Amino acid sequence: MEKIKVGVLGATGMVGQRYIKLLENHPWFEVTYVAASPRSAGKKYKDAVSSRWLIGSDIPADVADLIVEDANDEKKAVGKCKFVFSALEMGKDEIKALEAAYAAEGIPVVSNASANRWTEDVPMLIPEINFSHLDVIADQKKHNGWDKGFIAVKPNCSLQTYMMPIFALQQAGYPIKRMIVTTLQATSGAGYPGVASFDMIDNIVPYIGGEEEKTEKECLKILGSVKDGKIENAAGPIVSSTCTRVPVIDGHTACVSLEFDLPEDKKPSLEEIEKVWTAFTSLPQELELPSAPVHPIVVRHEENRPQPRRDRETEKGMACVIGRLRPCNVFDVKFVALSHNTKRGAAMGGILNAELLKAKGFFDNL
Repeated sequence: MEKIKVGVLGATGMVGQRYIKLLENHPWFEVTYVAASPRSAGKKYKDAVSSRWLIGSDIPADVADLIVEDANDEKKAVGKCKFVFSALEMGKDEIKALEAAYAAEGIPVVSNASANRWTEDVPMLIPEINFSHLDVIADQKKHNGWDKGFIAVKPNCSLQTYMMPIFALQQAGYPIKRMIVTTLQATSGAGYPGVASFDMIDNIVPYIGGEEEKTEKECLKILGSVKDGKIENAAGPIVSSTCTRVPVIDGHTACVSLEFDLPEDKKPSLEEIEKVWTAFTSLPQELELPSAPVHPIVVRHEENRPQPRRDRETEKGMACVIGRLRPCNVFDVKFVALSHNTKRGAAMGGILNAELLKAKGFFDNL
């Protein structure tokens, strides 16, 4: 099979580098175009990242000698790639305008950025949960007058720690009324150079700007439905969150307490909850997408798991790993969940979105 030529916007940043590495030897996609800020433009990729390559292994040879283009000039990408992954790091209004400019040139954008997450005709995808939101893309193209281009985004990384187990329970007939979530988020989520080491070592920072609002609201769009050419939010669950930064490199952890919206005699037992989680699969597994985990939710029974260092790479870094499932004295049950924030929560999650789009025919006529 001939590989699809793809580009990476923001290719020199932390998430962009992760895209470059994860796309090395991908069975469907080949990186043929890289773009970043004007200060990197004109350099070979290997020279632009020589002093700040963060992935821990060699720069992929096929990308090392590519010339970095200015990401602000969308016309440079025309003819060099079929679609782009967006890992742009700039103001939200600038990102929103630039992603639209690429789409207007007929280049679909699979984005990690938050700028378009609340655009009502842009799907915010976790492929195991809301693949049906792809239906809104036809309306998005019509609304904007785009022929081939469109925008699809992924949600905030911290949500993906617990969204699949929540969805699996609701899909199994156990609706959730309320949740309290406390996240312990890795320093890599702050980008590079991120939080100063002197502020982070021997410390926990109990505030991440904008993160609690994302945690409380984005889940409602993900659980929503397509209606009249836009995505309507779900009514619940109600989420109260506290988001903290902890001295861990990769892997976001969430402590979750939840209450079911059911009469007492209809609420699931711990055994029933675990059965729902371990049996859960969805469209990415059915389609056998290359980046999809075989087991999207993995339950551990050790009293001291999950742990970022030990569990973040489960299922190629794409699983939600759950432990400490137990009764809650305030709500119904509580548990600890972990996901890899720079894989499932960032670049590999974006690649999975692109694989779903390809499998569903959205790149067929580019």
